[in-house]
Amino acid sequence: MELKIENMTCGGCAKSVTNAIRSVDSDAEIKTDPAAHMVEIKTTALQEAILQVLEEAGYPATEA
Repeated sequence: MELKIENMTCGGCAKSVTNAIRSVDSDAEIKTDPAAHMVEIKTTALQEAILQVLEEAGYPATEA
């Protein structure tokens, strides 16, 4: 899945986003692009679970 995260603007943000996603699926493959505000995730977790954990971490996401 590809998500847009408007307030992911730096490497620290990307690390926080990655950690949040890994809290749901520790085996997820995650590619972050802070400059484009995009994250690409290969996961077995439900999209709703990913969106919820990102919201809770302060990084609300929308489908790209």
